[in-house]
Amino acid sequence: MSAAFTLHPQLAADTLELARWPLSLVLLMDEGRFPWLVLVPQRAGLRELHDLRAAERGTLIEEIARAGRLMQSALQADKINTAALGNQVPQLHVHVIARFTGDAAWPNPIWSHGLRRPMTADERTARVSALRPGLER
Repeated sequence: MSAAFTLHPQLAADTLELARWPLSLVLLMDEGRFPWLVLVPQRAGLRELHDLRAAERGTLIEEIARAGRLMQSALQADKINTAALGNQVPQLHVHVIARFTGDAAWPNPIWSHGLRRPMTADERTARVSALRPGLER
């Protein structure tokens, strides 16, 4: 019997759960400067994309595309950045980040750009409200 899926403690501490899709747990990063989803395949022991079975990789790619379309349409993002790094958190997860030409890091990557700023209550409410309709379809 395989181990049960559990979310890495760092991801649990840094995010808010928004939805559970067929493969992925959909999380909102608690970052006020950049609207940011994190998709975590709900399978134990995964570190790399190639650790997923082929059919699950296909599902993950479709969920990444869904998240990107949602972020772009709901937030009118200028660009969507997608990345699966795992250098600090070894559990397989994919970042889907809405970028805007006027954001704090534009046009550079957001990684290591300034200090993380948790969302305000108003930012959290606005982001969840904007994203919620597209999460449930």
